[in-house]
Amino acid sequence: MSENKKMVKASKKERGFSLIEVLVGITLVAIALVGLAELFTLSVLNNLRSSEISNATFLAQQEVDHVRTLLSNELTAFPAITDEQMDINGDGAVDFRRITQVTSVTSGYDVRVLVFPRKQLSVAQATLIASPTLYQVKAQVDTIITR
Repeated sequence: MSENKKMVKASKKERGFSLIEVLVGITLVAIALVGLAELFTLSVLNNLRSSEISNATFLAQQEVDHVRTLLSNELTAFPAITDEQMDINGDGAVDFRRITQVTSVTSGYDVRVLVFPRKQLSVAQATLIASPTLYQVKAQVDTIITR
C-alpha cells in the first residue's frame, strides 16, 4: 500500500498547468506582442518621417549652394520665384515641391528655399510662401548672399 500512496503523490505533482493558468499566460504574451507590434509600427513611421525631412533639407541646401555659385549679373537675372517639382528617386512620381525666392536687398540678395511634400502640389504658390508651416513645410532655408 505504501507504494500506491507514493504513486498517487507523484502523479499529483506531475499534473501540469490548469486551463486558467494557460489562458492567463497566453493573455500576457498577447499583450506583450501587441505592445511590441505598436512600437515597431511607430519606429517605422518615425524613420519614414526622418527620411523625408533629411531629403527635403538636402534639396533646400542644394538649391542654396547653387544660388551661391551665381555671379552678380546671373543673380540679377535669376527669377524672383522658381517653383520646381522634384523626383528624387527617379520613379516618375513627384516627391517634393521646391520653391526658391530670391529678393534683391541693399546688402545683396535674400534667398529663401521652401521644400514641401508632394501633397502640396495643388496649393497656390503664393499661399505656400505666405504661410509655409500651415502646409507642412519639410525644410526651410533662409540666407543672404552678398556680392
